[in-house]
Amino acid sequence: MSASHYLEQYDAAADSEKFGLVRRWIDTEPLPFFKELREKRPILVTSKCTLVTRFDDVREVLNMPKVFTVAPYAPKMGNYLMMHDDDALHTREKSLMQCMLNRDDLPAVREMVGKVSREILDNAHGNIELVGNYCRMVPATLVREYFGLTGAKRADLIEWSYWNQCDTFHNHPFDAQPPEKSQHIIDRHNETSKELGKFIVELIARRLLQVKAEQLTFSTLIRLDDDIVTRMLRTDYPKQLDFDIKRLGINAGGLLIGAIETTSQAVAQVMQYLLDRPEWLAKATTAAQQENTAEFDGFVWEALRFVPITPYLFRTCESDYTAAKGTEHATLLRAGTYVLPVTLSAMFDERAFESPDEFIPKRNWYNYFHFGFGSHECLGRYVGMVMIPEMVRQVLIRRNIAAKAPIDYKDGPFPEQYHLSWAVE
Repeated sequence: MSASHYLEQYDAAADSEKFGLVRRWIDTEPLPFFKELREKRPILVTSKCTLVTRFDDVREVLNMPKVFTVAPYAPKMGNYLMMHDDDALHTREKSLMQCMLNRDDLPAVREMVGKVSREILDNAHGNIELVGNYCRMVPATLVREYFGLTGAKRADLIEWSYWNQCDTFHNHPFDAQPPEKSQHIIDRHNETSKELGKFIVELIARRLLQVKAEQLTFSTLIRLDDDIVTRMLRTDYPKQLDFDIKRLGINAGGLLIGAIETTSQAVAQVMQYLLDRPEWLAKATTAAQQENTAEFDGFVWEALRFVPITPYLFRTCESDYTAAKGTEHATLLRAGTYVLPVTLSAMFDERAFESPDEFIPKRNWYNYFHFGFGSHECLGRYVGMVMIPEMVRQVLIRRNIAAKAPIDYKDGPFPEQYHLSWAVE
């Protein structure tokens, strides 16, 4: 469809059909659809939700967590900090967890990711189904070795992350899931959450005994490895912080949820984007050989601008609010409605991105929305900032990489199969 005709068709459609068109265009033709919205109707109010498409307006929404809340998370997150909006618990626990995820760890984290990635790829002997055997497996290993969720099978960690992500971020009215599929996702999320909860209780009990034994002996002979769960258990928290063993366990589980499926999707989609564009693949491959990874990382983040893990974030409008006030497209957003800040669209807004339709690897990092924006920006974004590009880099340093077929999503929100091959020395 011509990019100049989306709104014409939308306005001509029956009210019962309008959102179906919007959903289809988001899923199949997002960039030209969003471009027309930015130009002609930057804030589109539909029966299911409101789309906000310009860079400044997206930031406006995401900067006001008490007006545009994450209420849709509440039934799905089990009182994790990210379901709280700009309150004491959110600020306190996010600060504590950011302290535990010490940014000084990042060189060692990248080295760990590189080592795990190389081992998997070396053992694949030039042929691999990338999603299940690499894109999910590497972050699952990091969850065990660095985050400290030891004793779990990687397959279980992957499944727990999958269903939580699927329900929390892809199972809302504006996702237009068939009722039976939506309920299946909820049921699987509930089942796997019980399994994860049982594992976390056992993990904390086991590791707490080990930490106490370590402290009682004052001996380095039985000193535990330094991982995030161990750091949390070694720390004495003042009573005023209200960070008891239950809150510690909830946050330990939260480390898993955001790490695996998001990383897997980003890596698979960046790989496909580059493999489909030989010119940029060649340049990225050259950059991948350099000792300094900064230039290479720029290729990954720019590719992810075109194929992000989600085209939008979502919020609930808690009170009537006029967005983009003072502009020609100022719009009253009603309390109780869903608002979708369309981050994919914002990353193609010429007001923030010069020549937005061009692939430019050296863009300003701070204008990307890869890890969200505002108070709900991803807790582990700095880990992701080394893990995602390093996983892509380890694949690209192989010779003559080829995809056997496009990514297969199997009618779901995440990549499920992507077969790659390469020349073996």
